[in-house]
Amino acid sequence: MHPLLFTKDNTGCEQVMAALEECHAKGFVWKAVGMCNNNKKQLIACLREERIRNQNLNRTDVQDKRSKIREMWKEIDENS
Repeated sequence: MHPLLFTKDNTGCEQVMAALEECHAKGFVWKAVGMCNNNKKQLIACLREERIRNQNLNRTDVQDKRSKIREMWKEIDENS
């Protein structure tokens, strides 16, 4: 399993992660037969949604910062 699953960034997927952990706790044979595959697919989908959401938030933050910097440089150029 991915080492960074239980972090503050993945709080939206905690239930899915717990379900996968419960499935894995049932034993090796249970995992080997593929009984945990649906849980794993759900977890991958959930983590993907979380990653996309975080990327969008980061993108908007960067755009805001860049626009502020552009405004500062524009003000500096006007006052020079």
